Amino acid sequence: MRHGKKFKHLGRTADHRHAMLANMAISLIMHKRITTTLAKAKALKKYVEPLITRAKDENNSDKIQSMNHRRVVFSYLQNKEALKELFGVVGPKVGDRPGGYTRVIKLGSRLGDGADMAFIELVDFDENMAKTPKAAAKKTRRSRKSTKAEAPVAAEEAPAQEEEKAE
Repeated sequence: MRHGKKFKHLGRTADHRHAMLANMAISLIMHKRITTTLAKAKALKKYVEPLITRAKDENNSDKIQSMNHRRVVFSYLQNKEALKELFGVVGPKVGDRPGGYTRVIKLGSRLGDGADMAFIELVDFDENMAKTPKAAAKKTRRSRKSTKAEAPVAAEEAPAQEEEKAE
């Protein structure tokens, strides 16, 4: 029976699981995207999102509460560089987002053992998804005929303009 099991144990002891999730959270914060198994990615999502929420709330709280947020997050991560990155870069960037700071995308099966693979990334740091619709609308397909037809016309206008400048 699974009474009271509210998280994935991932086939590890509690200490090993906490160390693994902390290391994966540090890698996610530093690199903004990591590739892992699907089960680990889902467990990491539940582990790291409350930490990002604390980093986001630091800007809206007083000095004492923000110091407490840093201490609590440091107790989970145990890495000063990741803490600086989280509170300095990630927190302010996700400040207006109400939740859902990470995205898990399935990649398929791993060749060696057939494990389901996925990558987990921070949503606001994905350049491919952050394109504006206006930029996509500017890119239109043009037929080759129109570019070839416009090229000679532009070439004829250029010498005429140079002659006018010479006079």
